[in-house]
Amino acid sequence: MTKQKVGLVVFWISVIWMTIWLIISKVFFSPLLHSLTTEEINKTVWSFTGSLNMLSGISILLGAIVAGVGILLYAGAKGSTVWKIAAGLFLVLIIALVATALNFYSAPVFGIGGVLILLSFLGILWLWAKERMALEGSSTIAVDLKLMGYVFMLMAAWFLCGKAAEGFVKGLEGLPTMNMMNVLILLAMGWIFLFLSHYKLQQQQGSARSAGVVN
Repeated sequence: MTKQKVGLVVFWISVIWMTIWLIISKVFFSPLLHSLTTEEINKTVWSFTGSLNMLSGISILLGAIVAGVGILLYAGAKGSTVWKIAAGLFLVLIIALVATALNFYSAPVFGIGGVLILLSFLGILWLWAKERMALEGSSTIAVDLKLMGYVFMLMAAWFLCGKAAEGFVKGLEGLPTMNMMNVLILLAMGWIFLFLSHYKLQQQQGSARSAGVVN
């Protein structure tokens, strides 16, 4: 089996894995969240400290990494590149999980992270402008869609900033629970527009290849 076929198999295994866990969570766990208290849930197999709940919690995270590795192989990336990216993804995931388990919060780290997100966003916009100026006509549609995705992602990050600090910042104590529907809407729109950008780019490349064959 070629590396490309292996990558495709790995990718679809991750898709099936994530789909199964999403269904399990929605069918068996989500109803408990809306009908039982935390104490009552902890007396079931879905206890927040139980292995089933923990596995469900990281299922999508692991699935995303495996999907990324699979699609890298399918795209023909070198083995060394795949290993480096996979190691980097797992390392950051482990750091994030450890920070969560330790209930770690640091105001300086929190602030630095927010600044890095904003600077990265502004840097992306600057490079995006250079990229768009080199394009013409309908070929700008894909990059315009990408821009909308970036903006929605930053807006979601801004709302998440306040939510993430709850329970750690004294000035936020006593505030009513923030409705997260705004974050969900912004994240969904961000991902949708990024997907549409890639889809449009593939269409443009397909049309260009077809035109080249005809010519």
